[in-house]
Formats: sequence, structure tokens, C-alpha cells
Amino acid sequence: MRGWLKATIGLAVLSGLLLGADRIAVGVAEDEAADRIVKSGRMSQRPDVSIEGFPFLTQVLSKKLDDVRISSDGLTVGDGGHRVALHSFEARLSGVKVSDSMSNAMVDSGTGSGVISYQDLGQLLPPASQLLHGAKLPVGGNSRLTLAYAGPGKVKASLGPVAIGEGTVHNKGNTVTVDGFRLSSLAGMVAGATGQQLEPMSFILDTLPAGLKLADKEGGGGVTPLPEGLQLSFDGKDVKLLG
Repeated sequence: MRGWLKATIGLAVLSGLLLGADRIAVGVAEDEAADRIVKSGRMSQRPDVSIEGFPFLTQVLSKKLDDVRISSDGLTVGDGGHRVALHSFEARLSGVKVSDSMSNAMVDSGTGSGVISYQDLGQLLPPASQLLHGAKLPVGGNSRLTLAYAGPGKVKASLGPVAIGEGTVHNKGNTVTVDGFRLSSLAGMVAGATGQQLEPMSFILDTLPAGLKLADKEGGGGVTPLPEGLQLSFDGKDVKLLG
């Protein structure tokens, strides 16, 4: 009985040491991965990295991490000319194959999401002068639409003090289009263009985080209007994360 007890205690101590070593190793790897991701230029700010799964050391030996989570609240995205904040970015990367030095990493598949505020979204749209032909609303030619949530799948727009109406947001690849706006009665009276429809407004988001792209589902599933802003949904397969 005494020998069995000693063996049990020994195994418990050994298991604790191995668990401790495993957790220390994963913490070091998470910090190193965060540094390398931001240095690679695939994210504009150092993210928080969490390597899931246990034990970690066996994943290292296989050079493939089952589940990696990335998050950040200080990233930016844009269209090449304007950069805006991407809030509450979170991504889940599955099947991350890494080199011995962690200088290269490929991802089997990944998904993620983030939110652009409506105020920032307006900065990515063209000036009002490019949207209406022959209409003269009481704002400067460089003014831009102000957008807000208008219910599931819809946004509403105004130009200065004048309400425009409601429209939709959708995407094809990384190209986001805002369209369907028709001048409200008041806007039409002010502009002298009753019933006129605004030209579709599009921009292309570049340098998306972690090498992902906007989800390209039927109906523009990569962008969803929410009360707090426009949610972007990301995905990707065979994504280069590092290297």
C-alpha cells in the first residue's frame, strides 16, 4: 500500500510539472506569435493570441496548431485612401501549420468578424457631389453621407440636415457597395430632383487582418448592418499568416 501511495504521489507531481511546463510553453508561443504577426504587416496592431487545445507541446511536435484565436480592438482597414477603425476584431484559425522557427505559418481555414462604425463608414463613401446628377442639396460638394442603422439589413442616410432615405449594404469579394437610396420627399423638394435615386457607392477594403477576406456569400453575407455599426464577416482557406 505504501509503495502504491508513493507511486501515485510521484505521478501527480510529474503530471503537475508537465502541465506547468506545457502552460509556460504556450504562453511564450502566444507572445512570440503576436509579435511576428504585427511585424509581418498582416495586422496594424499587436493582437492578443490564444492557442487552444491541450497538450500544447504535442501540437508543437506535430508542427500544427489545432485552434488559434486572435483578437484586437485597435486595428484599421481602408480602401487605399482612407483608413478607419475596425472594432472588436476576433478570428478563429483552424489547422495552423508552423515552421520550426515560427517564421512561416499557413492556416487551413479561418473565420472572423469586426465592426466599422457608421461614422467611419461614411468616410469611405465618395463625396456627395458624385452621387447626385443635377441635384443641389444645401451642403458643400465635399460633404459625405451620414449613415445609421435602419433595421435588419438596412441603413438610412442623411446629407447634412436632410434625410435621404433607406438603402442596403452588400459585398462581392472585398468590394462593399451601398445602394438603393432614393431621395425622400423633403430631400427631393430641396434638391429639385423628386424621386431621384442615388448612384451606388462602392469601395474596396484592402489589407484585411490575418490574411482573411470578406465572406462572399449569396446576398452579400460579408457585411451586416447592426445598431452599433457595419459588421464585417471574414473567412479564408489556405491563408498565409506568417512568412
